[in-house]
Amino acid sequence: QMQFVESGGGLVQPGGSLRLSCVASGLSLDYYAVGWFRQAPGKEREPISCISSSGTNTEYADSVKGRFTISRDGAKNTVYLQMNNLKPEDTAVYYCAAVFGHCAGYHTNDNWGQGTQVTVSS
Repeated sequence: QMQFVESGGGLVQPGGSLRLSCVASGLSLDYYAVGWFRQAPGKEREPISCISSSGTNTEYADSVKGRFTISRDGAKNTVYLQMNNLKPEDTAVYYCAAVFGHCAGYHTNDNWGQGTQVTVSS
């Protein structure tokens, strides 16, 4: 079964940067688009970025566009999320998941991992 392990979160001041990693096991990510999602306390899980299986196409939510960059390394079976100019509103638990049927719709199998906590505070 596919399993995801997210890492790289932490406490950072506004304007700072973090690089999140998503490592998959049990299945190669080469065949799937991969999305990053986040969930703040009391809020719904929201999609924030997606990268196609080839890495050619990327999608970003308006809230993170221009600040976050998604990328992937097939050899390492890993997807990254570079987060720059972080804002307090970015505080959330971040998750990754395989996305089926292209990035549009962010359809997943709801096989969520533990996620990694990102806290942006001064």
